[in-house]
Amino acid sequence: MNGWDDNVWLAIAAGEGVLIIVALIWIAVLGGKLGRLGRAHRKLVGDTGIPELENVLHALHERIGQLEGSRREQEAELVKHERRLAALKGRIGVFRFNAFSDSGSDLSFSVAVVNEDQDGVVLTGIHGREQMFLYAKPLDKGQSAYMLSPEEKQAISLASQKE
Repeated sequence: MNGWDDNVWLAIAAGEGVLIIVALIWIAVLGGKLGRLGRAHRKLVGDTGIPELENVLHALHERIGQLEGSRREQEAELVKHERRLAALKGRIGVFRFNAFSDSGSDLSFSVAVVNEDQDGVVLTGIHGREQMFLYAKPLDKGQSAYMLSPEEKQAISLASQKE
């Protein structure tokens, strides 16, 4: 019986050894996971100086709220500037022509200064031998209360084509 007891004790010791090895492996795996969790926590907390995760999350939530408010303000400013930019008279069209067949070259001109909606002004200079006449006509949606000449319409068309 003594031999049988030795075999039982040997089997029990071997089983305990296997359990200890499994437990050590499990501890190593958990230690690795804990280390990754600690690194993730340090990365999340960073240089905030706030050690508790709940406080870090509250601070981040407040910061996100501030950034969202700032983004809304900037978006409103952008819309305002886009409206102002569309209203600016930045498109210019120049059309030169010869008003009188008996005078020199293309000394007369029409200049249209308009915005995206074709609001603005068209200036026409008629050059003669002895004098020059300058006319200004306001534009609203490419039309004027005054009759537009073909040259003025051409200048408006040239200005409208520009980006």
